[in-house]
Amino acid sequence: MNKYIKIAIQEGEKALRKNEGGPFGAVIVKKGKIIATGRNKVIKTNDPTAHAEMDAIRKATKKLKRFDLSDCEIYSSCEPCPMCFSAIHWARIKKLYFGCTRKDAEKAGFNDKLIYDILKGTSKKKQVKSIHLDREECLALFKEWKKKKDKVQY
Repeated sequence: MNKYIKIAIQEGEKALRKNEGGPFGAVIVKKGKIIATGRNKVIKTNDPTAHAEMDAIRKATKKLKRFDLSDCEIYSSCEPCPMCFSAIHWARIKKLYFGCTRKDAEKAGFNDKLIYDILKGTSKKKQVKSIHLDREECLALFKEWKKKKDKVQY
């Protein structure tokens, strides 16, 4: 068994047994060294974004004092949901290893299928109604950003 997946499983066990959240764990590794571990804390924090991968990414960026984790890898006990998968991309992590699949998670009662279907454009059902308004006024922020001399591009 992969030693980092084993730790991710242990993190998922903690979340499950402490009633902090779902049975999910994650580990971020840099050059063979564990930088951060994370577990699902949705129930404990009442935060729907408190997934294991998000927890690990937040801890890793805080520890390394940077948002770019391109020299790190992430190990997850389960295939990340769309939010976590996006966060992994935003953190520029180059390798993702996972144990269970999204179908395994669905069989256990965790269903991200609607989100995947909405993203693919195949869902007739929409959970969120999107309303586009005040674009011109909002564009002022982008105009200011483009002119900003001391910006940090990410």
